[in-house]
Amino acid sequence: MGWLEYSAAWLAFLLSHVLPARPPLRPWLETRLGRRGFTLVYSLLALVVLAWLLRAAGQAPHVPLWDWAPWQRWVPLVTMLPVCLILTLAIARPNPFSFGGARNERFNPERPGIIRLSRHPLLLALALWSASHTVPNGDLAHAVLFGTFACFALIGGVMIDHRKQRRMGDRWTRLTLSVGKTAPLPALGDMNTVRRLAAGVFLYAVLIALHPSLFGVSPLP
Repeated sequence: MGWLEYSAAWLAFLLSHVLPARPPLRPWLETRLGRRGFTLVYSLLALVVLAWLLRAAGQAPHVPLWDWAPWQRWVPLVTMLPVCLILTLAIARPNPFSFGGARNERFNPERPGIIRLSRHPLLLALALWSASHTVPNGDLAHAVLFGTFACFALIGGVMIDHRKQRRMGDRWTRLTLSVGKTAPLPALGDMNTVRRLAAGVFLYAVLIALHPSLFGVSPLP
């Protein structure tokens, strides 16, 4: 039954990400919910299904692939702080290169923020989260789960680049060059950046505090 639930959770996860984003379902949903309403419902659905998938992985039969060692706990514990900072620096910011951008027409290549480091900061956060959690979870169900997410994040960035380049044409090339290594890093003196960094630290602390109740194991040594 554990493998059956795990397979069902994977199926629900894939369908919940593919079907709502495909025509004609997405235009139909956006007409009734509005663009913001669609984004909110889509995000909530994704979080609920992800939570089920994580729970199902924990309930699946334990098939060990490598031995656990105490040092492995430190890998996600250290990695998750930059993951949280990347998330708070990227969410609800203009980003014409990737998905999840807000008010992309206001994007200023002279002040790209976190996009100077990665055109796909949300995918970068996903890759770091999944890869770091693979290390202390050396059983088959979790290795498949986190390994799939890591591969999806890496391949997804390449696929989005190709799609955006086709749609934007020469503008994609100009923006990519202008957001090169000469563009300034996020200014630490900017209050918006400071608030986002503080929110990232707060998110990190909340995840550590809630981890035992949400996932049944403490991330602390």
